[in-house]
Amino acid sequence: MVVRSAERLRAAEEAVTQLRDGLGVVAVTLPSLRVDVVSLASEAPYPLVDLGCCNLDTVLRLAAVLHALDSA
Repeated sequence: MVVRSAERLRAAEEAVTQLRDGLGVVAVTLPSLRVDVVSLASEAPYPLVDLGCCNLDTVLRLAAVLHALDSA
């Protein structure tokens, strides 16, 4: 069980890193982006990722990036 939890944690941390890096390319930073450690205690196959809170400027930049992708 411990190995399984460790594997899930590593996968979640890698996903968070990939998302942080991808958002960084388009100048969007989610300061609270992290693995939700409480969800690691469950039997669910994958932990949750907490996208966290962000300010209005970040929301608008993220919305603009998503709109640009949708328009492409």
